[in-house]
Amino acid sequence: MKRTVIAGALALASAATTCVALAPAAVAAPQSCVTSSLTTGGYGGVGTIRHKSSSSSCGDLNLTYSNDSTTNIGDRYAGRLRSSSGSWSTCSKGYVWASDGSHSINDSTYWLCTNVQGGTPFTVASYYDGGDSVRITH
Repeated sequence: MKRTVIAGALALASAATTCVALAPAAVAAPQSCVTSSLTTGGYGGVGTIRHKSSSSSCGDLNLTYSNDSTTNIGDRYAGRLRSSSGSWSTCSKGYVWASDGSHSINDSTYWLCTNVQGGTPFTVASYYDGGDSVRITH
């Protein structure tokens, strides 16, 4: 009887191993948001160019920090995307006011562009002057 129980247990263990071996490999989960530092271009202009992360779980370009280089008050900022033809366009949100300092990623006021596809080139423009320091979380 003991041999039968042991043989049955070995058969079940062998079957379980086979099932585990045949299970599909797990797909890597997207990483959390990525943050990039940029220098802004002037109104309607192009500053530092970055590319939307393809492996990030964020679909937006979120302004999470800004520092106006000419005043200690703030500026208006707009996200800009480059199309496959190479032309730049300002995202539909337009220019949004941001005081100098950090901004919450959860505050939709600072979502400069939404639903941006991975790999898309982007930049940020300042309304009053270029050369500002910003961080975009994407």
